[in-house]
Amino acid sequence: MPHILIVEDETIIRSALRRLLERNQYQISEAGSVQEALDRYSIPSFDLIISDLRLPGVPGTELIGHAAGKPVLIMTSYASLRSAVDSVRMGAVDYIAKPFDHHEMLQAIAHTLKERTVAPSSPPATPIAPEPVAPSTPSNSPNHSELGIIGQSTAMQDLFGKIRKVAPTDSNVLILGESGTGKELVARALHNLSQRSQAPMISVNCAAIPETLIESELFGHEKGAFTGATAARTGLVEAANGGTLFLDEIGELPLEAQARLLRVLQEGEIRRVGSVHSQKVNVRLIAATHRDLKTLARAGHFREDLYYRLNVIALKLPPLREREQDVLDIAEAFLTRQSERLKAGRLSFSPEARQTILRYGWPGNVRELENAVERAAILSDKLEIGVESLGIDLELSALEAFNNTTALFDDTPPPSSTSSHEPAENLSLEDYFQHFVLEHQDHMTETELARKLGISRKCLWERRQRLGIPRRKSGLAD
Repeated sequence: MPHILIVEDETIIRSALRRLLERNQYQISEAGSVQEALDRYSIPSFDLIISDLRLPGVPGTELIGHAAGKPVLIMTSYASLRSAVDSVRMGAVDYIAKPFDHHEMLQAIAHTLKERTVAPSSPPATPIAPEPVAPSTPSNSPNHSELGIIGQSTAMQDLFGKIRKVAPTDSNVLILGESGTGKELVARALHNLSQRSQAPMISVNCAAIPETLIESELFGHEKGAFTGATAARTGLVEAANGGTLFLDEIGELPLEAQARLLRVLQEGEIRRVGSVHSQKVNVRLIAATHRDLKTLARAGHFREDLYYRLNVIALKLPPLREREQDVLDIAEAFLTRQSERLKAGRLSFSPEARQTILRYGWPGNVRELENAVERAAILSDKLEIGVESLGIDLELSALEAFNNTTALFDDTPPPSSTSSHEPAENLSLEDYFQHFVLEHQDHMTETELARKLGISRKCLWERRQRLGIPRRKSGLAD
């Protein structure tokens, strides 16, 4: 059983992370500061150290020098991404941005520990699923597990074939698909099957970084470039040099940053904000979006020349409602994972629950399915999970009807005003989100809103930012 040290000064975060990892068969020790960790433990005795970047006294990066080569994973907020990049350059194995969801953290840990168990002489490790795949999952597809993605449907088998062909090249890739379909898993598979697998893959959610900071975050800045720039900083593009840069939600990238990114693709060089000198970089770009970039380009919201640079190879991830063959396999895999986490015995779905899973449209795609299975596993009092434990919300059935009768991408501007009594069937996906949040946020917490919408709290926050929906102050505890 891997032994992990958590160094985090916020008790709530430390305790929550400990419970998560203990449920996943990890042995955990913890400390509230670097000094406490050094006083209480022999740092090299751990298989992995997870530390917050900003701690009382000295930063978490101080543990890198005491780890004797053991991996150190740094936690940080998006506001501190530049410092996180510096941490990687100092020897941290990776960084993970707060707020992170459980799947994201477990995937980072599993990937780090897997790499450490491979002998130096072994060939580069192929990507693995963050958790063991359900034993009942069919495996008649050759090597389907090497991609870390479950999929027996024709559409997914075709996608797997394209991934294997594209991965060894340095071509730019554009991943298309609705929110929650697993676009980052595809990006990770492309990286891990490439010649760059031993170099870093830097992931950036363009919708989660404030527009005023995006250029500095991506391309770095020089000391004095703007107010608050007290020292030169390395950008995320430069940090990915030799490896892969994954830009999620690239449709949200401001036009000014798009122009700089185009220079990276055309000339293979960057210029930090405030600098007059350019420097060469060698990165492979993988971008993802749920929007129609070509339509955005025609409307002047996305550079057409950048679109054609990105769209060398396009990989389209089908929504879950179009993967009928895969839905139960994925649900069973999630349920097996929850059985192991909760140590509750072998959980299974009742025949009625299986039929409900198949019939439901899953507007939130794989992410919504995972949340539903996790909720059912926790709330069910029996080993056989019934329909009632799934908690599938019929309020979302309108979304299913909408998704089945319209195109995958819809960038039609939303109406200027929406009556609270307007039928949900007439709303676009973004309109429905805005309508639902504004109607329910006065009497529901953020956690409840996210659960009802079938998304994570992080995704809820990102969509609020993108659509400009402020979070109202209320007396509700969250």
